[in-house]
Amino acid sequence: MTVSIAIVAALTMLGSAPAPPPQEGNQTPLALDVVKRVALDPTTYAPAVVAWGGTRLDWKSSQIFFENGWHEQNPRFTVSGRGNDTPIGYAAGNRKILTDSVWNLRLSLINNVSEQLIEGVLIRRFPTHRRLLRTLGWIERIVAASYWTYQLSADHFRQWQANERRAQQLGYH
Repeated sequence: MTVSIAIVAALTMLGSAPAPPPQEGNQTPLALDVVKRVALDPTTYAPAVVAWGGTRLDWKSSQIFFENGWHEQNPRFTVSGRGNDTPIGYAAGNRKILTDSVWNLRLSLINNVSEQLIEGVLIRRFPTHRRLLRTLGWIERIVAASYWTYQLSADHFRQWQANERRAQQLGYH
């Protein structure tokens, strides 16, 4: 949705000016430009890395409770697949967290490749508005990365802090 808002805003501001003739030898191929920009863009990696970190802290801080007979509440991390049950092993949890992070990276890649393709096409069509289009692209990518980072990691960071407090209260440390 944020991509479509950026596109509508850009097209509204730019009007329907005719495309200038192509410039010979001055432009890198669009696909190469997109790959380079996506690979160097921190918004591609931030959601996956931060979510991985938060989930790992949550998982690692939960281990002391499992060692003391507590059950896992998250059904994705139990042997039976139901909440309030026996947790899966530590290594299995780490694999699950890594798999989740790869899926999160995939979402960021899809968003950033799509945005960069649209941005590149618009810049080639309206080269005099390059700065505006790049700025709108950055805004879209930052908003999307911020949203996904928060959605994927906030609960895990909160749970990690709660686990640390509870472990200290119970004398587990």
